[in-house]
Amino acid sequence: MKQLLIVEDDPGLQSQMRWCFSDDVEVSVASDRDTALAALRRLEPQVVTLDLGLPPDPGGATEGFALLEDILRLSPQTKVVVVTGREDKENAVKAVGMGASDFYQKPLDADILTFVVNRAFRLAELEQENRLLASQNNGTHIKGIVASSPEMLTICRTVEKVAPTDVTTLITGETGTGKELLAQALHDHSQRADKPFAAINCAAIPENLLESELFGFEKGSFTGATQSKKGKIESANGGTLFLDEIGDMPMPLQAKLLRFLQERVVDRVGSVKPIPVDVRVVCATHRNVQDLIAEGAFREDLYYRISEITLDVPALRDREGDAIVIAQSLLMSLGKQMDRPNLSFSEDAALAISAYAWPGNVREMINKVKRAIIMADDKRITAEDLLLPYEQACDSDYQLNLRQVREHAERKAILQALSSCGHNMAQASRLLGITRPTLYNLTDKYRIETSTATNGT
Repeated sequence: MKQLLIVEDDPGLQSQMRWCFSDDVEVSVASDRDTALAALRRLEPQVVTLDLGLPPDPGGATEGFALLEDILRLSPQTKVVVVTGREDKENAVKAVGMGASDFYQKPLDADILTFVVNRAFRLAELEQENRLLASQNNGTHIKGIVASSPEMLTICRTVEKVAPTDVTTLITGETGTGKELLAQALHDHSQRADKPFAAINCAAIPENLLESELFGFEKGSFTGATQSKKGKIESANGGTLFLDEIGDMPMPLQAKLLRFLQERVVDRVGSVKPIPVDVRVVCATHRNVQDLIAEGAFREDLYYRISEITLDVPALRDREGDAIVIAQSLLMSLGKQMDRPNLSFSEDAALAISAYAWPGNVREMINKVKRAIIMADDKRITAEDLLLPYEQACDSDYQLNLRQVREHAERKAILQALSSCGHNMAQASRLLGITRPTLYNLTDKYRIETSTATNGT
């Protein structure tokens, strides 16, 4: 929901301005600098209207300018519309020069004020969309992957490096972590991108049908085979074959798949003529393959064939800071799809999202956010709407607003990146997917020590 903070010390004007806006704008009011700053931290409004004449200097502009500086420093993404008297253009121009997005001159005209404020909301929305696109890429070009944690950014960098090659890749990780998205990215960023991407779930097809689905069959090879049919491997010729849940592949088929990987020829069911096929193979499983090998349920020689490169995708609970970033992205995209585009998370929802373990990972989050969008009575989605426990949100140790949650995660990511790179700023910036000047700005913002940096800083 759109959040507007009106900073005005005149109760009459407060009331008039409040009623200028429609129901899709949640309006809050502050009458002085301290109250305004508290509301700014608590509500994180997209737009603030700021009367420069505030106590203890209602006849001047010193207090208003001081508050403007505070807002620009604490919440640089917030759009500030400065409100001035008719004869006070000089201060209006000065305020815009300081960083205010626009100004409005008294006396009050509801239509003009609404127009100016809505223009500021639109600007804030466009900038938010740009930031979202940037956060989704995070220095990568992987469609559908939203990440800010060092762990997931490392996976994305590896995908970008591996994709142009033809090495057989194994993607491991819990259900719902995005393994198929990464497999698709390996295809999309390869030289085979304009060729087929064929996927098959080895756990979803009965054993007696899986062989013919993979390798195809000849006419008359079994009852019901009224014509010859290509299998998934042949269908992917020139492109990429994705074998999902390969840990559940029956042992007899593992031997046949191993032969294909070694010789790159397909034997259709009922045929004695091998067919050469050129495919890149990507596999995935949520199972622990080493345990399967120890149990005799998976061939060790096949494991070494499919794992020339292994990507171990971390669970969402192990990707600090990613949960709230992904949830915000889902809320924006799903909200638009479901015709509820102005929803936002309440503070207790944001805290609950960050604290929850997400055993079903991103897939579980998608389901919970969808449900919350449907069930939310207000413009703010609560922890109850998400069916998430939120007791921690009431604990004094967790009195953090959404900006603080993000900043905590951002600071930790920077510290981890610097530590893993030996405080080499160039390497750390690449790992984080940001420029070096941006990294220097962030280390200054969070007062992170960089004096131990090595060459390259």
